[in-house]
Amino acid sequence: MFGAFRPTPISMGGLLWKIPWKLSPTRKANARTRLKRVDAVIDAVKASGVECEALTKALQLPKEHEMSPRDKYTVFTRQLRKGYRKGIHKVPKWTRLTLRTNPTGF
Repeated sequence: MFGAFRPTPISMGGLLWKIPWKLSPTRKANARTRLKRVDAVIDAVKASGVECEALTKALQLPKEHEMSPRDKYTVFTRQLRKGYRKGIHKVPKWTRLTLRTNPTGF
């Protein structure tokens, strides 16, 4: 069907990139695995004896097993009123960012 009325992703279903409202169990497991790998890298750098400012900041972050599920899968945001939290998967490029710290009480 070529022409002026051909179907496009926008006309067929609205938004092209749809973000689910919650993380699936598989994506949660992948997030936990990613956090564990980062912890392993930080431990390996610490064991090598290298000292730098980035390492001291990384050592202050909580490890994966020390984090609560609320901190693992949600992040603080000021835009939302109810609870000030949103799913971690709604943050752009969330797999590349360090999102381990949140304000206390939120």
